[in-house]
Amino acid sequence: MNRRLIATGILTLAFVGMGTAQNAVAAGEDDSHVKPAQLKRMAREAHTPEQYRTLADSYEAQQQDYLKQAADAKRQWIQLLPPTGNLNAKYPRPVDNAKSVYEHYLEKASEAGALSAKYAQLADPGGATTQQRM
Repeated sequence: MNRRLIATGILTLAFVGMGTAQNAVAAGEDDSHVKPAQLKRMAREAHTPEQYRTLADSYEAQQQDYLKQAADAKRQWIQLLPPTGNLNAKYPRPVDNAKSVYEHYLEKASEAGALSAKYAQLADPGGATTQQRM
């Protein structure tokens, strides 16, 4: 009886571990959410057009994510705007913080867009000059 209980416990843990591993693999397949440290490492190691294209796509996905976050922050900022200006409110007001968050996400989106364009150009260096000549 004791052996069956132990075997059942081990099998349960094995199935839970397999499910967790499958979820981790499935989450890892989504290239749109690459960690910043991974992007920096990929940028250092990139030498081929395919690697540059992957970097450009990752930064483009990151830019889209920042733009979505900026849109959410802008909605919150607009909701916090007072109907009339209250000059006696203490700084920083919640509306000021919301505006700062919005501007932060716009700046990050701009940076990601610039890096995406840079790596897209590195992925296809001849394509831009060929199109300009025609």
